[in-house]
Amino acid sequence: MGHTIAIAGKGGTGKTTISALIIRLIKERKLGSVLGIDADPNSNLGEALGMKPKETISGILDGIAASPGNIPAGMTKDRFIEYQVQTIIEEGEGFDLLTMGRPEGPGCYCFVNNVLKNIMARLLADYKFVVIDNEAGLEHLSRKTQASLDRLIVVSDPSAAGLRAAKRISELTQELKLKVKNKFLIINRQDKEIDKNRIKDLGLEYIGMVPEDSGIMDLSIKNDPVFKLKKNSLALAALTGLLDKII
Repeated sequence: MGHTIAIAGKGGTGKTTISALIIRLIKERKLGSVLGIDADPNSNLGEALGMKPKETISGILDGIAASPGNIPAGMTKDRFIEYQVQTIIEEGEGFDLLTMGRPEGPGCYCFVNNVLKNIMARLLADYKFVVIDNEAGLEHLSRKTQASLDRLIVVSDPSAAGLRAAKRISELTQELKLKVKNKFLIINRQDKEIDKNRIKDLGLEYIGMVPEDSGIMDLSIKNDPVFKLKKNSLALAALTGLLDKII
């Protein structure tokens, strides 16, 4: 059974970068097979990993909705979707990537979420680690697409808004009765230890901070993947120190 790590947080806190760096560290330490799931409709995880997803789960669903006759005779719609999803998992160097994407047709995101939930058991059997980069809001948690997690890592900046969002995510896991073995808080872009009084009532275990890193900004400007971040990077060093708790 795979080790599931979900990353959540308010938009702009750097959760996609944190997700990509965790994948990089698992790969470089040769800890086992790893699948990155981009569950954010903005689909930035592939870019952070140096990949350009050709197909998405949403694209599959839109295609089936447009041409339902393409479903083979004798195969249910759900089974056909699961098969199609397996075929769009893209292979990187030392990791794989699955991208949900954004539905183009009318309607809500519910069915995409339901598909992801249904295939998670199969994916967890195929990989030692599954790292899920969630959208900025709480959509996937609220729809229970990640009903059982080994680690929920909430990424926040030091702002009051970021910490409020972190607390809300923690509360939501309780309201939905999600099975989460550990709920962690990482404060991103923080150069000195945060006042513990500001984070004591969030319902999350604070495991450390990741400092502001000019190297991360350079990656963003150049649109380079996290694998080009130098090994002496402050952010990478900080996450390396946290990895034993994360995995």
